[in-house]
Amino acid sequence: MSLFKNIFGSSEEGNQSSKIVWRQLTDLGQLNEIIDLSNEKAVLIFKHSTRCSISRFALKQFENEFDLEEKITPYFLDLLNHRDVSNEVANLFDVFHQSPQILLIKNGKAIFSTSHDDIDAKFLERFTV
Repeated sequence: MSLFKNIFGSSEEGNQSSKIVWRQLTDLGQLNEIIDLSNEKAVLIFKHSTRCSISRFALKQFENEFDLEEKITPYFLDLLNHRDVSNEVANLFDVFHQSPQILLIKNGKAIFSTSHDDIDAKFLERFTV
């Protein structure tokens, strides 16, 4: 079981072994904060299904590679516990809901979105210049 946890990570939200300081996205009101913040600094939303091994693998891989906190503010959305927020993210930023999925928000708009095995933290560097 520990090998499985090492590969896919824990299903618990906010994995303590992560080097990322995640901000938990749990409330619809936070979406206005994200839009405001995105006018000064890019914001990342990581939509995660805590019951999906593919999502856990993508999250673990992303956490191991992400080193852009100086330029991107990361938010974590547990979409199973906050389905209403997940639905509003899709609606507000005009993206098709997927899981796992990342969205990069800049100046109040989603400038990049991808999912599943296309999630790559290093790819985000091109949006930080």
